[in-house]
Amino acid sequence: MKKNLQKGFTLIELMIVVAIIAILAAIAIPAYQNYVAKSQFSESQTVADGIKTAVAEFWTQNGKCPELGTDKSFPSAAASYAGKYVASADIATGTAAKDPTCDIEVTFKTTSVSKGLQGKKALFKGSENGGNFAWACTSDADQKYLPQACQTP
Repeated sequence: MKKNLQKGFTLIELMIVVAIIAILAAIAIPAYQNYVAKSQFSESQTVADGIKTAVAEFWTQNGKCPELGTDKSFPSAAASYAGKYVASADIATGTAAKDPTCDIEVTFKTTSVSKGLQGKKALFKGSENGGNFAWACTSDADQKYLPQACQTP
């Protein structure tokens, strides 16, 4: 008598494979979303970098911070510094009495950007320090989306 051999997978085996895939997806998807948000945040640094050199140069030549629309080398609309995820970038003067700063405030869009960054701001504080212009980064976005340079200890 010939014995019939089974070919294929049993229902239990298939359910185990589906469970393993579900567990891997539950771990991978949030990590990927954080990675995407971090990469989107990096656009704020790129936009600010485009302004930093001009601000430092203006400070060196004039001894004050530039103003959008008032000074020739800076366009009047903050939206002219927009990007794919960045809505605008604005230049403001910090009000510290002893140590005034030239601040670049970058605002993220409210749509088409990760939820953790929607409408959030990144602030790049520039200050003159003995002939050098130094920049510090802060943000109101969650710390897990920020690069090391912008995280508070």
